[in-house]
Amino acid sequence: MTALHATAPGKTNLCLYLGPTRADGRHELVSVMQSLTLVDDLTLAPRTDGGTTDEVVCPGVSGDNLAGAALRAFRAATGWDGPPQRLEIHKRVPVAAGMGGGSGDAAAALRLAHAASGLGDAALLHTLAAGLGADVPAQVVPGRVLATGAGETLDRVPASDERPDYGVLVLPSHVALSTADVFREADRMGLARTAEDLAARLADVREFAGDLPDALIHNDLEAAARSLVPELGRTLLEAMAAGADRTLVSGSGPTVIGLFADREAARDAAARLAHRDPPARYAEPVADGAGAPAPVPA
Repeated sequence: MTALHATAPGKTNLCLYLGPTRADGRHELVSVMQSLTLVDDLTLAPRTDGGTTDEVVCPGVSGDNLAGAALRAFRAATGWDGPPQRLEIHKRVPVAAGMGGGSGDAAAALRLAHAASGLGDAALLHTLAAGLGADVPAQVVPGRVLATGAGETLDRVPASDERPDYGVLVLPSHVALSTADVFREADRMGLARTAEDLAARLADVREFAGDLPDALIHNDLEAAARSLVPELGRTLLEAMAAGADRTLVSGSGPTVIGLFADREAARDAAARLAHRDPPARYAEPVADGAGAPAPVPA
């Protein structure tokens, strides 16, 4: 069986509106999620060491890995009895940073398992992704999506161009934030919108999702992330001082992003801030369909 490679793009939320809590304990959301060129690299290949179960190797990241759960879920759903696999992940997307790094890896693992086995289809991958986490379904097919429900209901969003023409300054943090902790803090702070307000924001986003105006580029979780990590206020000012047209916390944080209409200006800003700790990164939106598995050259 041929070894396969796929990239797992990180993501940012160009908007994230938080709604009421559902009966299952999850929040209703309205979010436009954009995959970025800041990616993890994944390789899936049969184990050659005699191991009898799938193995996930991710240097620098300890504990259970969502990509391993994705492989287990795929085998259980499809009955795939192919040889035990080694999934190797080389991280570039910050961990526990609001950029969907673990979710993107899980989504890429599903793509790789589908390609390796020939089993399943797009609908099954989406169902499995929804069972793994709120951000995973949107990353099964990287690109730009409008996510509603608790993140499991997706609409592909056509951009004004095939590949949106803007640059992204990424300012990571040494602090890791648990998504669950940020949502709990948002609940404590009473940040959730009413169902009526959320519906109004959804109507606005549907009208402009291909090219969101500044007024809709907003993250309701930002206040909760800043409450838990007050230094984010300084990081947002840092991105603004670097020349960003819009700044916001990415997802549940603590990564801060700056959006630049001029890609070269964003690239220059990242270069000027390469000395910071952790270093700034530059990224762009990916074209739809990025991250497709391909054979590893022999």
